[in-house]
Amino acid sequence: MKKTPSLFSLPYFFWLFLFVLAPLTLILYQSFFDTRDQLTLENYRNLLSSWTYLRMTVNSVLYAGIITLVTLLLSYPTAFILTKLKHKQLWLILVILPTWINLLLKAYAFMGIFGQDGSVNAFLSFVGIGPKQLLFTDFSFIFVASYIELPFMILPIFNTLDDIDCNLINASRDLGASDWQTFTKVIFPLSLNGVRAGVQSVFIPSLSLFMLTRLIGGNRVITLGTAIEQHFLITQNWGMGSTIGVILILAMLMIMWATKER
Repeated sequence: MKKTPSLFSLPYFFWLFLFVLAPLTLILYQSFFDTRDQLTLENYRNLLSSWTYLRMTVNSVLYAGIITLVTLLLSYPTAFILTKLKHKQLWLILVILPTWINLLLKAYAFMGIFGQDGSVNAFLSFVGIGPKQLLFTDFSFIFVASYIELPFMILPIFNTLDDIDCNLINASRDLGASDWQTFTKVIFPLSLNGVRAGVQSVFIPSLSLFMLTRLIGGNRVITLGTAIEQHFLITQNWGMGSTIGVILILAMLMIMWATKER
């Protein structure tokens, strides 16, 4: 009886090895080689001593933090309202529906919206403000990235809020707690698992964004994800690109540890 479950788990372990462990091993292995395929630690030395890479690291963490904060501030009240609606599952599907659209298509759509002849500038001209440079700015990058990551923050928060026992909330009110006290002492603490999951789902991918930095940020927003793309596709310095990838993986593991349930 014990052998049957192990047989069913073989495809999972095969998938885990082929698409997770093997790529991570290759990245770690490649990070110790330079452009002449010689074993070296120069990549890590350059990464830790170069001001350019340190600035990219700070920018990556800063932008990822801002995107996470913006999505959290928008997602929590949205998820809370969704749990109170009559057809909440239907509304939830409408919220996550944009995730079914290709990321590249959404990026090009926002390029048209924020462009000089886009709908936003057309509205600004109509109200008398005049056209503004919205595309290729920090604002447009953070706005588009937050919009794309928003459903990944809403979904875990919604699930935790929806699973809270209503008797706990009623008991809090019966004991004389106000709505604010009920939220801060009962609802929010019980929803922290969803908040942690949402932060992980948004912050970790936001660390390695590169497509939006090029299309929406116009390469004025430089992150480690952009550096990885350039090293692998332009300079062909796979060792340095792999080294940056290893640092990003370590940063993601630190975020997962910092946001884990205690």
